[in-house]
Amino acid sequence: MLEPLKLGFLASKNGSSMRVILAAIDQGDLRAEPRLVVSNNRAAPALGYAATAGVPTACIPTKLDPEAADRALADAMGDAGVELIVLSGYLRRLGPVFLDRFRGRVLNIHPGPLPAFGGEGMYGRRVHEAVIAAGLRRSAAVIHLVDGEYDHGPEVARLELDVAPGETGESLEARLTALEPAFYLRTLQEIARGERALPEL
Repeated sequence: MLEPLKLGFLASKNGSSMRVILAAIDQGDLRAEPRLVVSNNRAAPALGYAATAGVPTACIPTKLDPEAADRALADAMGDAGVELIVLSGYLRRLGPVFLDRFRGRVLNIHPGPLPAFGGEGMYGRRVHEAVIAAGLRRSAAVIHLVDGEYDHGPEVARLELDVAPGETGESLEARLTALEPAFYLRTLQEIARGERALPEL
């Protein structure tokens, strides 16, 4: 039997996907150990939720000294025994020390088809508005490995969704956002069962 996934989470706000994943672990629906939840925002609701769930937490601000924060984040995750990182609405760019130490082991979810609708500045509703402006009939949420460029790492899993007639950026965002936590969880379950391998980075 495979060892449980040793997970670390990064969240800047609510950590919606993190909450679904932690609940699944608690209910025995995902073979994983939540080792640490880190935010760059001391007021992030994700930290309170994780603490209530009994998961260790830390706040590592990044604005004043990004290089020191990069090292501190890598050390915190390493010291906690984390082996796979889950980004759940983490709104800061990860630094080179962290990405080198956890190379090929950092997952992010992007709310649009990659690579065409990714890159710097492509986040949130902007992605959905761009998909509609391009006339696409299908959009997608994409889980990918994180490297040093925005939305650039290799794809791990994709969830496609039809763009409805008369769709707006707001409505497409709402429909896809509602599906993302369960999609993230299913992907982790497949990884935990050995049914989905992480690509090489």
